[in-house]
Amino acid sequence: MATTEEVRKLAALARIKVEDAELEKFTREFDAILAYVETVSTVEMSQGEALRRGQGDRPLLRNVMRADGEPHTAGMYTEKLAEQFPAREGNALSVKQIISYE
Repeated sequence: MATTEEVRKLAALARIKVEDAELEKFTREFDAILAYVETVSTVEMSQGEALRRGQGDRPLLRNVMRADGEPHTAGMYTEKLAEQFPAREGNALSVKQIISYE
């Protein structure tokens, strides 16, 4: 069972502000989530199901990429997209700096 102190530490790691009045509620919810994850981890597959998925515990390999077709001309949509930017430098979107290197 999770303690309120553990939930408080987890909230701090996730940078979530949790009021003291909410800690008990989140502690109960946290325990319910962990209990559900535990039930999912106990699911067993039959041998036939495992073989259909691949060799033993490895999944069946398959290509999930689309087939290459006729590509469009390079840069065909660049100007049309760049026109819609709120601020731009050339064909690049200009945004406010949010990370400082101090």
